[in-house]
Amino acid sequence: MTKRPGAAALAGGTLLALLCPGVAIAQDGGAYPREVSGGYASWTTAGGELADHGVTLDVTAPAVRGSADRAWFPATGGGADPGSGDAEVELGGSAQLTGVAQPLTLGALRLELDGGSGVLHARTAADGVVRELALADVESGAAPVVRTGGVTWTGLRASLTAEGAELLSAWSGREFTRGDDLGLLDVTVGTGSGTGDDTPGTAPEEASEEPAPGTAAPEQPAGDAKQQSAPSATVALAALAAGGEQQVTGAGFEPGEVVLVAIDDDTRYQATADEEGRVSRAFPVYTTAAEGAHTVELYTVTGKRGAAADFEVRPTAG
Repeated sequence: MTKRPGAAALAGGTLLALLCPGVAIAQDGGAYPREVSGGYASWTTAGGELADHGVTLDVTAPAVRGSADRAWFPATGGGADPGSGDAEVELGGSAQLTGVAQPLTLGALRLELDGGSGVLHARTAADGVVRELALADVESGAAPVVRTGGVTWTGLRASLTAEGAELLSAWSGREFTRGDDLGLLDVTVGTGSGTGDDTPGTAPEEASEEPAPGTAAPEQPAGDAKQQSAPSATVALAALAAGGEQQVTGAGFEPGEVVLVAIDDDTRYQATADEEGRVSRAFPVYTTAAEGAHTVELYTVTGKRGAAADFEVRPTAG
């Protein structure tokens, strides 16, 4: 990868300098064979050193903050080589660390990935100077999953680099050390047409209960995805008991688009739209689920397009 300047003096436009990405260059110095065309990175800090030090992860748009210390950052550019698992992914929005001092903004987030490992880069601004640093090393121990039109990296454990630990210690007044756990990253990006196992979005086994009437996903018109209808969402079961399994099906998304799945406003899962713009995701209805109406929502990473469907949790037989 080409190196970027470590610091640059600012006369103005600090936010723009923090967010402006560089140019994706492959590790051999050439261009990546595929451009990143949409996708997301989810980052959860639950159970990591940030939480132990009282630090909370917040975001700025177009990133979206979910529940349980999880945030979603849209992939806005970069390149990938599905054959080798190498990639550089530029992420939209910025991370903001809060809770113990004035917010620390980490902009121009960028992931360099080499198979199942890599580096998370960020930019910060202090005293009129913008600095880019390698914030954390990431490692999953598993190869990325290559599918038609995309690549997914799961379980990327982030740990502070020496300069990342120095930054957080100086900002917070608390001791951070190299190797401190910063949580987990899951990354899914589109790469155009390709080859591989198209496993995300695979429909699960049929549910054992009677399906609700009229829940089949509507047929989508052929042609350009931009001409498809607005997204729709349906559930397999109009009602089920707590402890069962529900399935949501969506249509009207763009092929290869990453779709987030929220149950009662709690974002828990993601799916990738197939070539017809459809997604499908099974999810458990916990035994602790309250009786009555519940909602499952499908929406894009930017939050601009989506659809929702309702279902009911029946009283437990007793």
